[in-house]
Amino acid sequence: MSAELKGRVAIVTGAGAGLGRAHAHFLAHRGARVVVNDVGTAAQKVADEINAQGGEAIAFLGSVTDEAKIAEMVSLTVERWGSIDILICNAGILRDRSFAKMTLDDFKTVLEVHLMGSVVCTKAVWDVMRKQNYGRIVFTTSSSGLYGNFGQANYGAAKMALVGLMQTLALEGVKNNILVNCLAPTALTSMTDGLLGPQAKRVLKPEAVSAVLLSLVRNDAPTKTIICAGGGNVARAYITLTPGVYVGHSEDAADRVIANWAEIGDRENQFVPESGLEQSQQELIAAFRPRIV
Repeated sequence: MSAELKGRVAIVTGAGAGLGRAHAHFLAHRGARVVVNDVGTAAQKVADEINAQGGEAIAFLGSVTDEAKIAEMVSLTVERWGSIDILICNAGILRDRSFAKMTLDDFKTVLEVHLMGSVVCTKAVWDVMRKQNYGRIVFTTSSSGLYGNFGQANYGAAKMALVGLMQTLALEGVKNNILVNCLAPTALTSMTDGLLGPQAKRVLKPEAVSAVLLSLVRNDAPTKTIICAGGGNVARAYITLTPGVYVGHSEDAADRVIANWAEIGDRENQFVPESGLEQSQQELIAAFRPRIV
């Protein structure tokens, strides 16, 4: 066991198998005490594995969508270990179909687990982290949300929503040293089995993704960061904004948009706004100092 996270208490949801299991083992190996959450009895097996290896872990069975159970988990964790320092929102499901064939129930179910499950868990630990002036939260987003993927309208919508949640909670949490980031993993798990070819399966191990967690949960972690990781490769994703073009309010504004479409999309001087307000301020600056084209 290593000591980087010694004394820290972490909750990992969906940790009975796959990425969650790898995350729980990794955090425990780095010294954290881990709550292994899942809906099934596999959570206890993972906790037993960690304890057998010299770590410290407990299992808690319950759905991330069950507010009462998650509140119970948080209460028991604080009672046992005195704090909750790290939350890894990993639990998820797939209901893949083309949008034409997807039922609204399939859409709602995926949103409920991925998005609302993360909201429920985060809300449950938020006051604990605020009071102790320390917290590290990692949401599990996906390239399907960032860039789209055929047959995953529900999953992509939920995963991109988590980026929006991160962006705002990072702003709200920073004054209490609560840092919030997103991890977009690529790994072979029971959720992705059948989607990846044999060559990909050999390199896309969950453990390769879990190694990235340390950078997101340590004392000097960043905030408002989207990290993409898989097969040993690590990259950052950004939501950028181009400088844009001022087209004014005249009757030909619509035509000006079309005429300047290439310049509007020119990425040469793109940047990452600190908040939505900064994007609005750019528009106001252009309005008061227009460059009519």
